[in-house]
Amino acid sequence: MTKGLVTTKRIGVLMGGLSAERDISIRSGLAVYQALQELGYDAVLIDAGKDIANVLKKEKVKLAFLLLHGGMGEDGTIQGMLEVLGIPYTGSGLLASALAMDKEASKKIFLYHGLHVPPFVIAYRHDKGSKLIPNKSGQNSELKIDFDLPWVVKPVAEGSSVGITIVKEKEKLSEALQKAFQFGKKAIIEKFISGKEVHIGIIGNRVLGGVEVRPSSEFYSYDDKYSSGLTEYIIPPELDSLVYERAKEAALQAHVSLGCSGAARVDLKIDEAGASYVLEVNTIPGMTGTSLLPKIAQSAGMNFNELIEEIIRLAVKEAKE
Repeated sequence: MTKGLVTTKRIGVLMGGLSAERDISIRSGLAVYQALQELGYDAVLIDAGKDIANVLKKEKVKLAFLLLHGGMGEDGTIQGMLEVLGIPYTGSGLLASALAMDKEASKKIFLYHGLHVPPFVIAYRHDKGSKLIPNKSGQNSELKIDFDLPWVVKPVAEGSSVGITIVKEKEKLSEALQKAFQFGKKAIIEKFISGKEVHIGIIGNRVLGGVEVRPSSEFYSYDDKYSSGLTEYIIPPELDSLVYERAKEAALQAHVSLGCSGAARVDLKIDEAGASYVLEVNTIPGMTGTSLLPKIAQSAGMNFNELIEEIIRLAVKEAKE
């Protein structure tokens, strides 16, 4: 092995994909590929399409660095294919990826483990045999929402704030659901938790730290996430020390409860009383110039290239176990 390198195997940086988060995935992929080149790794950049299995064989990829955000990348699909091909990969395994991507499944697991999540209900797109039949008032004939407005409506299996609406009037629910249903057959309606939004970075079951985000809009939208200057980042979060420690503990418990591995980012809301509500676990965090995990790692004394190398180290270790 070349001195200083974690592996001499050819690393395929898988980016792009077919989800609504394709553009962000490409930005993450390009940043990681550049870091791998600077570090001296044998790496190839791959825009993952339906022919991905053939491309991996053609390029002789022996380790996959996954940067496929959203469907196909974070839902266990690509992980399952790589398992069949015998190619080790970064991040969480098939089951943990699938559970984390499905907000309904993950929230139920969080509740089982005693974690706080916002009250929620699941709505189904109106299909043959579906359960969703919105009426003119915007409510649903079979939906029983027993928590107060405002509500957050979003797809069950998307990230990067894609398809999200904050509903402040019941009459707007139907419109919000139709927006969410553009990205899947299920949508989640959850109570909007007023308070601070905090994101905790985890790598190898170790908490790196956290960042508080203060977006220019009423929630951390797609534009706020990926447009420079629209969001204020506070590191460490401006929280009481005990509240911050409890938030980190909740984040790590959420990560472990799903069986996640490698690097992840856990999103939480902290209410006025200091209670932590787990929103979701991101098993393939963004690696762009405005992404949160690199910011958190930097605050912990780990620069971008060191973060990338640690992710590879964990993947190699996982493959040997």
